[in-house]
Amino acid sequence: MEKKTPLYDCHVEAGASMVPFAGYLMPVQYTDIIEEHMAVRTKAGLFDVSHMGEVMISGRDALKNINFLFTNDFTSMTDGRVRYSPMCNPDGGVIDDLLIYRISEGRYIVVVNASNRDKDVDWMKSHIFGQVTLEDISDSVAQIALQGPKSKEILAKLTDINGLPEKYYTFAETCDVAELKCLVSQTGYTGEFGYELYCHADSAASLWKALIDAGKDEGLIPCGLGARDTLRLEAAMPLYGHEMDDTVSPLETGLDFGVKLLKDDFIGKSALIARGEPKITRVGLKVTGRGIIREHCPVFIGEEKLGDTTSGTFLPYLNGAYAMALINKSHSEIGTLVSVEVRGRRIEAEIVPLPFYKKS
Repeated sequence: MEKKTPLYDCHVEAGASMVPFAGYLMPVQYTDIIEEHMAVRTKAGLFDVSHMGEVMISGRDALKNINFLFTNDFTSMTDGRVRYSPMCNPDGGVIDDLLIYRISEGRYIVVVNASNRDKDVDWMKSHIFGQVTLEDISDSVAQIALQGPKSKEILAKLTDINGLPEKYYTFAETCDVAELKCLVSQTGYTGEFGYELYCHADSAASLWKALIDAGKDEGLIPCGLGARDTLRLEAAMPLYGHEMDDTVSPLETGLDFGVKLLKDDFIGKSALIARGEPKITRVGLKVTGRGIIREHCPVFIGEEKLGDTTSGTFLPYLNGAYAMALINKSHSEIGTLVSVEVRGRRIEAEIVPLPFYKKS
């Protein structure tokens, strides 16, 4: 049976269409996916992301463990910073991609993908060492994402604007938002300016309603999983289970910025080095023919198969059909014309730069 986030009743009251997702009943849309997508790009949207998992790693050896578990380097990371990282298996495949928040020396919060929560926690627990404690705090934490160019104006009505994080991938550990204690980070999964707010699960409904009320004049609307997916694809943000999995290395899917092979040993390092230069790469495809490309569709030049699509759909802000694919690196040059087979029919497309959309 699916679980419910602390905001389930808020979604039902707002008329959301609820669907099972990652073990939870989640809103897929409230009114219209395109309307919700465009609200985030031009005004603001509010997302329930309480299905995500949060893990506290603390202790004298916390940093050593963080550096061993994850491919990025956290040695120089300071308090109030957020860093993205893949987590690899010994073969160099991706177990998950995560965000790591440094609260203080020896104290970190790791945010994991909802569908991977139990798997990730078990993996980390089986590989920690020394004086360190790992605690899954997910059930006590709610997460709300306020995304869009009007986000700061909306939050300014509920909190002291001087206390908000000023830079991307930074956070303020303690903010009073609508008189509720929150951790507020300038992060998101939409490719748009915005914030993610973490609060106690018991405070989630009050915080959600306060944000909705504060954002009415700015055009804020609640948004579901449908818009969250089209927004992240438009911004070419990878999704676990699509652009990466336990067989795909982070170097093959364009996540090399989060892999530091020069740091001390980490799980998967030797395998990544042994694999050598990646032979496949992630590319963007713009449909030039008629049709929409989905995931798991083969990509061709002539009759030569190059690889497969990983995500694809119609992207509202760009007003066109796009996809991402993992293909043979030797045929990945920008401007290359390809065809994608969808249900037995070939659709013409062109390899274009990523991301498809980048906020101004």
